[in-house]
Parts: sequence; C-alpha cells; structure tokens
Amino acid sequence: MQTAINLKKKLEQAFDPRQADVLAEVITEAYSELVKTSDFNELKGIVKELAEAQKELAEAQKRTEARVEELAEAQKESQKEIGRLDRTMQELAEAQKRTENELRDLIGEHKKTREQLGGLSATVGYRLEDEAFKALPGLLKRDFGLIIQGKLKRKLIVDDRGKEIEVNIIGEGRKNGKKVTIIGESKSQLSKKGVNEFIRKKIRRLEGRFKEIFPVLVTYMITESDVEEYAKNKGIALYYSYDF
Repeated sequence: MQTAINLKKKLEQAFDPRQADVLAEVITEAYSELVKTSDFNELKGIVKELAEAQKELAEAQKRTEARVEELAEAQKESQKEIGRLDRTMQELAEAQKRTENELRDLIGEHKKTREQLGGLSATVGYRLEDEAFKALPGLLKRDFGLIIQGKLKRKLIVDDRGKEIEVNIIGEGRKNGKKVTIIGESKSQLSKKGVNEFIRKKIRRLEGRFKEIFPVLVTYMITESDVEEYAKNKGIALYYSYDF
C-alpha cells in the first residue's frame, strides 16, 4: 500500500485538494482497520492451534498417566513374583539342607555297613584260611610232592620296597629236595582279576625276599568257568573249600 502522501497526490489528480485530503484519510483509516482485523484473525488462528496442541498434550498426558499406572501394576506383580521366588528359593535351600543331612546320614550308615561287611568278609576269609592251614599240608604233598616244614600261618611280611603286607598263608617246605616258600591267599569268590591282583600285590612284591615261591589260592567258588585253568596257567595251585 502506498503511503498517505503518495495517495493524496494521486487523488489530487482527479479531485480538488480538499476532496483528495478527505479521501486519502478515509482510505488510510480503512486500511489500518483492515490490518488490525487480519492481525486479529491471525491471532485467533494461533490461539486455536495452541488450544488444539494443548488438547493433544492433555490426551498424551492422560495416556502417559495410564501407562504409568499400568507400569505400577506390573511392578506390583513383579514384586509379588519376586516374593514368591524368594520363598521358593528358601524352600529349595531348606530341602537341599535336608537332603545333605540325609545323604550324610546315609553315607555314615553305608560306611557302617561296609565296615560290617568288611568284618564279615574278614571272618569268612579267616575261616577259610584256618581250614586251609589244616588241609593244605596233605593236599600239597599228594598233588605236588611238597612237604610242609613247620606250620602254615598268617603274618605280616616286609616286601621288596620295605613296606609291610599281610600274607594270608605263608610257610616253608621242600619240593624235589629244594626249599620253597608257600605264599597263599583266600578269596571267598575268585575271578581272573583276583588271580592277577594276587600275583601283582603279593607274589611280585615278595619275589626278592624268597628264592623260590610256591603260590596257592583257596576259595569257596569261582566267578567264571575258566578261572581254574587261568590260575593253573599262571603256575598257581588252586583249592576249593570242599577239598579240605
């Protein structure tokens, strides 16, 4: 819009100066009012936008509060679950403790049982050996021409390593004019593994102590059909309890 002065000059070209003055003033005031109305309308638009934004913000706030409330409920449930888990863990710990105590008691009972079985096994073994002490002199003389000198006995012997080992049956004798040492062991049930253990744990460890060893095994029964042949092939005399 042109300024009031320029507007007046243009109006004076068609109107006399007084009319031009009045017209310029009227046009200028009308334009000013028009600008104010435009500004007001613009302000109304801004206010409307602000109101809508505030409404959206309020709705977002409401949704946020609802979500926070949901999270709070979820937190409560989590706390309850954690509480239940704590109780479960305590119950498991107590059950574990009871199990450990019961296992400890069971181990103790098992140890006692093993000791009792060990004692029973020793008693059975000693019984077999006692019978062997009486019967072996006659059996060895009959089967191998071996003459026992003195008595067969049970005793501790120091082996080649200088360590004491228990020998179930030991005694001196003569076979074909040669001095031999009888080394024997009793097994309630004899297996090939038992034969090998006898050789490894007794015969091998005493070979350096005695010039010639005559090995003997006595048993109630064998656990495999070929044990007797296996022992014979190892050079071991084998007798059963019913031979006594």
